[in-house]
Amino acid sequence: MAFRFSLGSVLRVRGIVEEREERMLQSIQLELSRAQESLVRTEAELERSDASRQAQIFKPFLAHNLHASYGEVKQLKESREILVDRIEKLKQLRDRQLVVYQQARRNREMLTDMREEKLSVYESDVARGEQKTLDDNYIARRGRV
Repeated sequence: MAFRFSLGSVLRVRGIVEEREERMLQSIQLELSRAQESLVRTEAELERSDASRQAQIFKPFLAHNLHASYGEVKQLKESREILVDRIEKLKQLRDRQLVVYQQARRNREMLTDMREEKLSVYESDVARGEQKTLDDNYIARRGRV
């Protein structure tokens, strides 16, 4: 008789749920990482723009170029604000998803531990039965001699 775990289908479902939650968490992490990289690029662009304006402060400058420069800075600052808000929301989402993932993992681990315990009991029972059979055979042979 082979080992059969009565909650095997539940264990498989919980494993699938855990994997789904983990993929969701990884997706959020990836999106957060991309947003942080965009923020770094935006900050670098702001610094580059400031440095460019500082380098040309005493040079003759067309008003149109100055106006375009300030428009670019304004757009970069707005972009930075949007990215900061997005990063904050993604961090909150990541924290919530981490709790969901940890719960799914605990649920799956509980059944995995239960399965391993029952498998261990089953294997020891099988080993005990095999040893009893060997002992009975030995005693039977010994009694005939």
